[in-house]
Amino acid sequence: MGKSSVELLHRLRRRGPVFTFRDALEVSGFDRGYLRVVLHMLERRGWVERIERGKYVILPLEAEKGRFTLHEFVVGSVLVEPSAIAYWSALHYHGLTEQIPNVVFVQTTCRKKRRELVVFGVRYRVVRVVRRKFFGFEPLWIEGMRVHVTDREKTILDCLDKPQYCGGVVEVYEALVGGEFDAGRLSEYLKRFGSGAVAKRLAYLAGLVGFDVEVPRELIKKGVVPLDPTMPRRGKVDHRLKLLVNVELGR
Repeated sequence: MGKSSVELLHRLRRRGPVFTFRDALEVSGFDRGYLRVVLHMLERRGWVERIERGKYVILPLEAEKGRFTLHEFVVGSVLVEPSAIAYWSALHYHGLTEQIPNVVFVQTTCRKKRRELVVFGVRYRVVRVVRRKFFGFEPLWIEGMRVHVTDREKTILDCLDKPQYCGGVVEVYEALVGGEFDAGRLSEYLKRFGSGAVAKRLAYLAGLVGFDVEVPRELIKKGVVPLDPTMPRRGKVDHRLKLLVNVELGR
C-alpha cells in the first residue's frame, strides 16, 4: 500500500471508524478519479469495507474481510442524515420490550431511495417522518461515533404513530405497564407531536394502566381511528376518545 494511501487512512481514522467519499475527498486532496482508484484498492486489500455506495468503514488490523461487523446502531446512524435509532429498536434499547427485533429501525426527515437495506448481514429499515415529529433524542457514544436514540417518552409516541414498526400496540401497552416514564415530558411531547391518533391511543392506554398523563383535549379531534391500525377494524368504539378498540389488552 502506497504512502499516500496509508496517510489517508491515518487521517480518516482520527475522525472515527466510518467515513464517506466526501470525507476522503476533503482530507486527501486527491481528485475524484484517483480517489476512487485508491478506495477500490483499499477495499480489495481488506483495509476498508463499503457499507453502501459512498460510505465505508475502516477495518481493524485483526479483522477478517467479509466477517467484520460494526455495531448496528453505528451503521444505522450513517445510512442517512439526520438520523435516530427509533421504534422497536429503541424500545429494546431502553429495556421496554423482551422481544428482540430482527430489523434496526432508523428514523429520519430525509428522503432515501432504498428504505430497506442489509449491511454486514443486518437488516435496516429507514422511516421518514415530517420535521415536527423528529425530536426527543438521547446521544450515545459507540465505537467512537456519536449516535442518537429516541428517548423513552418519544419512543412511546413514535410506536403509537407507526405501530407496524414496533410489533403492534400491544408492545406499547406492555412498555407502559413495565416501564417508568416522565408524565410531564410525555404530555409536552404529545403537544409537539401534534397527532390526534397518537393522542387518542395514548389516552386509552394510559387509562388502562393507571398512568396519569395530560392529553390535550384539542388533539381528540373528530373522526374515529383504530387503536391498532395493524389489526382488523373490528371492535367497540370508545365514543369519548373517538377510538375503535380493535385489540384486547389487559393485565
